[in-house]
Amino acid sequence: MNFIRVFAAICGIILVLLALQDGFETIILPRRVSRKFRLARLFYTFMWSLWSLPARKWHPGNRREYYLGYFGPLSLILLLILWAWLLVLGFACLQWGMDSPLGTLDHNTGFGTYLYMSGTTFITLGLGDVVPLSGAGRGFVIIEAGTGFAFLALVIGYVPVIYQAFSHRESNISLLDARAGSPPSASALLLRHQHSIPDEVIAYLHEWEHWSAELLENVISYPVLAYYRSQHMSQSWLGALTTVLDVCALILAGVENIPTKPAKFTFAIARHAAVDLAQILNVAPLKMPDRLPTEDFAHLHSMLVAAGFMVGDTEATEKRLKQLRGMYEPFVQGLAQYLLTPLPRWISVPGQVDDWQTSAWDHFLESSPHTLDRAIRGD
Repeated sequence: MNFIRVFAAICGIILVLLALQDGFETIILPRRVSRKFRLARLFYTFMWSLWSLPARKWHPGNRREYYLGYFGPLSLILLLILWAWLLVLGFACLQWGMDSPLGTLDHNTGFGTYLYMSGTTFITLGLGDVVPLSGAGRGFVIIEAGTGFAFLALVIGYVPVIYQAFSHRESNISLLDARAGSPPSASALLLRHQHSIPDEVIAYLHEWEHWSAELLENVISYPVLAYYRSQHMSQSWLGALTTVLDVCALILAGVENIPTKPAKFTFAIARHAAVDLAQILNVAPLKMPDRLPTEDFAHLHSMLVAAGFMVGDTEATEKRLKQLRGMYEPFVQGLAQYLLTPLPRWISVPGQVDDWQTSAWDHFLESSPHTLDRAIRGD
């Protein structure tokens, strides 16, 4: 073998090992890989930068969300195609580099013929018009065919698991709609539970403690889930996570009639998820404009007091809250800018309507969903 064929064989081995290692780490290995050079990471960094480029010039709205919603599922398909192509190309380079003799109908044994044989072998098409004649060539054909079968089995098992994790994530986010608004806010969540505190709030925070842990575990195992958008424009996993952190921070800062220990546990895992997800997606923390300036905090403080919450001194509570916000806001703000996902407000917009109240069929009803509270009271 000459130098070029030796180099091609070595490159073929590298391509096959690279694709197999990256597929194993992405699909099977249930832990975060800290190595900076990863094929899947480079793929998503490049593809998201390219895909999100036009969306960054659009105003937030349905059109941008609809466009960005395609990226998650489409990128998954493209990543699987990339792995398959690298394996086919790698085995073709290996066979061509070894100068494996071939039996062909047209007696053409160029690199294109090796690539064709590798492709038909990998997908187990097996037309038989190109066959290896040496023992080593036949051995690599068997190995490639087995790799193709294993790859197909992994894909069949991988895609349903991703969608199951996505569905479970979204069900909790949808439940947040009626409890915290659309988009959600910390003030809305507390005010809508003002007559059921503290027991219901504690139970609800406990549920979101589990949700945050599952979110972290799922994205570590399947990073593509971070790019899957929610079905409603006003909902997102980042918005839900930020709302939970806001509520916990507010309770820890000075809401005295809600126990702090459950809020502390939920805050810890939710903050852990925000920091680790930023690291997984290689997103640096950012210092953006203050999400809760002093005048907004004063308004939030008066709203909570008027609703019956026991909130501490305004200045001291605001100081503690600012310290707690500094532990997570730079990370969620970095993620929000990277993923083009708006962060929730601390105080809901007056007159804001929840998603469950905005069905296109509601105009056929005699009673509007907006009148639910009045109907319950008998007004």
